[in-house]
Amino acid sequence: MRSMVELAKVIRTKNSGPFILTIDIIFKEKEVYEKLKNMDYFSKNFWANLYGLKGSDVISVIYFDPVCAVKANIKRKVPSGSPGDSDVYGAQQHAPLLEVKIDV
Repeated sequence: MRSMVELAKVIRTKNSGPFILTIDIIFKEKEVYEKLKNMDYFSKNFWANLYGLKGSDVISVIYFDPVCAVKANIKRKVPSGSPGDSDVYGAQQHAPLLEVKIDV
């Protein structure tokens, strides 16, 4: 088992408008990226479970082969800048990924 921190060179989140959060993971090793992509490891269910969302709140999962990256777009639980929002820019929402362990 290896942690996401060991496998990825970039793990980040950002707003994609006030209602959507974008999550990017860029992998260090092409072989690891290809294996996870072929397994559909980062399915909509993965993101929904990790972030406590309904499956329909996961808008898209996109693989980008040239840089060995996966991108997910999910609905924010609270719109950016509204009362109760703790991260206006969506830049601190990657924390759940730091605990993920993967058997690769």
